[in-house]
Amino acid sequence: MSPPSRRLQTKPVITCLKTFLISYSLIFWFTGVILLAVGVWGKVSLEAYFTLVADDSTNAPYVLIGTGATIVIFGLFGCFATCRGSPWMLKLYAMFLTVVFLAELVAGVSGFIFRHEIKAKLGSAFQNAVNVYNSTDSSSSAVDAIQRTLHCCGVKNYTDWSGTKYFETNGIPTSCCIVNTNCSPETLKDLEKARSEVYTTGCFALVSQVMESNLGIIAGISFGIAFFQLIGIFLACCLSRYITNNQYEMV
Repeated sequence: MSPPSRRLQTKPVITCLKTFLISYSLIFWFTGVILLAVGVWGKVSLEAYFTLVADDSTNAPYVLIGTGATIVIFGLFGCFATCRGSPWMLKLYAMFLTVVFLAELVAGVSGFIFRHEIKAKLGSAFQNAVNVYNSTDSSSSAVDAIQRTLHCCGVKNYTDWSGTKYFETNGIPTSCCIVNTNCSPETLKDLEKARSEVYTTGCFALVSQVMESNLGIIAGISFGIAFFQLIGIFLACCLSRYITNNQYEMV
């Protein structure tokens, strides 16, 4: 058994580690709440967008909701384990953070490596949706929603619509219009007249430009979030070791 003086010296260290770990766990819990909210929002607001890249409804929102809920639970568990001063709980918390770190790291690296394939798939999916556009089915609704939200038209530019069957009878979709009241059927069927009344930038071109110009920022934020887990792993392991070695328990 260690001398009482040494145990007294380690108590401030343990208290400090507990303070840092509780603060970290609260931040970790908050990120879970954000993921949960984004998942619910995605399910409610972005369902139409996902139909462009999947024949059936995608599970992406449910993955975010499940991940967010799990992080919320383990964030609270981390706070409880820290206050309780239980070494095995702290080790379990550290193991969970390790799994989260590895999963985020693999997802980030995979997304970066296969970014061109992902970009090509999204472009192909949007091109197919434009080609079969009829203004009534789910993929057409997704195209309309994207064009209205992003203020864009077509894949590369608004002239992409001229090669579709929809254009032959109806012209450019009204979702491309800057102001709907200015878009008459005659204007939408004439590319020259429509130039000043519709958005001219293509949706895929716009998204690609934004992603490529901010690729460094996106990568930095993604890896920063992943390596943030290392702080929690370090704090949990250190606190568990100190409590175990000094037989310290918080009542």
